Amino acid sequence: QVQLVESGGGLVQAGGSLSLSCRASGTIFSTGWHRQVPGKQRELVAGISIGGQPNYADSVKGRFTISRDNAKNTVYLQMNSLKAEDTGVYYCLAYDRAGRGVWGQGTQVTVSS
Repeated sequence: QVQLVESGGGLVQAGGSLSLSCRASGTIFSTGWHRQVPGKQRELVAGISIGGQPNYADSVKGRFTISRDNAKNTVYLQMNSLKAEDTGVYYCLAYDRAGRGVWGQGTQVTVSS
């Protein structure tokens, strides 16, 4: 089964930027970044198909960019103009060639206002 390693979280001031990476141990297909905050369900922030077609939650459109490098089995999330409400644990969910969804361990993003 594919394993995922996320990196790039941290603390940033509002208006700043962070870049997240999700590196897989093998080929991954549709992949998404999800955000979870205490007391709320995990929500999809951005997703990308194997062909590179992105989709975004309305709350991040124009600020976040998802991309991928299939040669490196890695999906990225560039987050600009960060807001306090972007704070949360960001998880990568990727599907392997068998159609199984695999979650990463999560990376904390904290935006101070």
